[in-house]
Amino acid sequence: MPALPTKLPNTGTTIFSVMSALAAEHGAVNLGQGFPDFGADPALLQAVTDAMAAGHNQYPPMTGVPALRQAIAAKLNGLYGAAYDADRDITITAGGTQGLITALHSCVEAGDEVIIIEPAYDSYDPAIRL
Repeated sequence: MPALPTKLPNTGTTIFSVMSALAAEHGAVNLGQGFPDFGADPALLQAVTDAMAAGHNQYPPMTGVPALRQAIAAKLNGLYGAAYDADRDITITAGGTQGLITALHSCVEAGDEVIIIEPAYDSYDPAIRL
């Protein structure tokens, strides 16, 4: 099978892969990245089950479910006394890394300078280089 070309040939192994292997080798609790030692709240699991059974299982609008964006805007407005607009100021992403990559790809052009303060999360550099 031919190898697929890559835009990031020098990325290499991440620190999270190294730490996960060490934790497994020594039977340690992995505090490296997203390995909770507890399950999801049963109420959350039931809410997800109920929502899917009710047919709420389609892709949302690109910026996120309007009711969620409105609730976040209301929460921020209450916390900070600012006027956040759910339609203009709030975007839901599938996680922090995806949000960061989306923001970088929206704002950074080839040749722009981006400063990374180290130590840094290992996805920052590849996200910028893409």
